[in-house]
Amino acid sequence: MNRRDFIKMTFAASALAALPKLSVSAPTATPTKNGKGEKMKILVLTGSPRRNGNSNTLADNFIKGAREAGHETVRFDAAFKEVHPCIACNRCGMNGPCIFKDDFDFVREHIIEADMVVFATPMYYFGISSQLKAVIDRFYALNGQIHRPKKATLLMTYADTSAAEAEPIKNHYHVLLNYLGWQDAGQIIASGVWTEGAVERTDFPKQAYELGKSL
Repeated sequence: MNRRDFIKMTFAASALAALPKLSVSAPTATPTKNGKGEKMKILVLTGSPRRNGNSNTLADNFIKGAREAGHETVRFDAAFKEVHPCIACNRCGMNGPCIFKDDFDFVREHIIEADMVVFATPMYYFGISSQLKAVIDRFYALNGQIHRPKKATLLMTYADTSAAEAEPIKNHYHVLLNYLGWQDAGQIIASGVWTEGAVERTDFPKQAYELGKSL
């Protein structure tokens, strides 16, 4: 890609990013029906480095509900995979092969045809986990192929109980969806869960299951 084409593409991406944000849903499950009764392909991206972490528990329950509803799900646990951070070399031209050959190839294989993408993450220092962020940053190489209608869901856990502290992650999620042209299909924002397994003593896993089952 020559410099002139790259500038044109970058300008177009910036224009999309400047569009108004989607409305932010309440910090509970807000399921929406698929509307067509069709089987969906769902890609679940998790970011917790704890195999039995609270956000992974939400992902487990969401997947159970979605499969019972007849949807096809595939899962990528970023913390246990090799995903090199994007280095902004632009060799991909925002729509081509990445210079790194790693486990992100699995995401590349499934995200383009996915009807829905699920982001499951704990809050780490008021943001999404670095493991999941590395995956999202690599979306850059697929930019031209994933700018198409999809549904998305956010499953997030954090130790505190202040709703305001969840806003940075929720805002990031909505800005990302707004840029990509994806539709929010619901959120589970699980507050007050810190130690591993704490979420199991709450109603949040049930909410995640019901959200998956409702699609």
